[in-house]
Amino acid sequence: MQHPPALMQFAKWPQKGQVKTRLAAELGERKALEAHLVLTDTVLKNLMDSGYPLTFWWDRELTETPIEAEGILLRLRKGGIPQRVQQGADLGERMANALDEAIAHAGAGMIVGSDCPAVTPDYVRRAAQTLETADVVIGPSNDGGFVLIGAKRSVPGMLEGPAWGSEQALAQTQAALHEKGLQVECLEPLWDVDEPEDWARFQRLR
Repeated sequence: MQHPPALMQFAKWPQKGQVKTRLAAELGERKALEAHLVLTDTVLKNLMDSGYPLTFWWDRELTETPIEAEGILLRLRKGGIPQRVQQGADLGERMANALDEAIAHAGAGMIVGSDCPAVTPDYVRRAAQTLETADVVIGPSNDGGFVLIGAKRSVPGMLEGPAWGSEQALAQTQAALHEKGLQVECLEPLWDVDEPEDWARFQRLR
């Protein structure tokens, strides 16, 4: 690749009751929102440290800014990181659209979710290196999903069909990509934060 891959962080707009709902069942909505913000900021710092050009993608158009989001917005402004809004009817379409744009402008793109604090700068660099020889790179998560997806080639509908958020998401994504004729390579599995035990693990490791 002539240019470094475009790195993208996907995040939900921080709104109480709308984020980390599985954590909220045990922690309450306020604590779940705080957890979402801590995780988002941790991932943001890791991705900034990777050295790749980074864009931050919210899941909705930004209107009012809740006070809870001010810290992240300040870090984005200080880092000169552009903010965008994801486009598409579901997660697969939103990721495919973002990857298409990155491929068109930078030759390749990589997406990391905001609940994946185990994605280190080195992990991002190894994903980029994998794209030197593969069409698509995936960083699996230990719950059946994935923490990172990158591509230097895309085809229409390549991320249609998987049941996002389910234990089958990774396997279904791999099957869909192979069916489209894309060469897929996987990195070692990592963990993300969805359940209360994941949050407890993150806190122990901080």
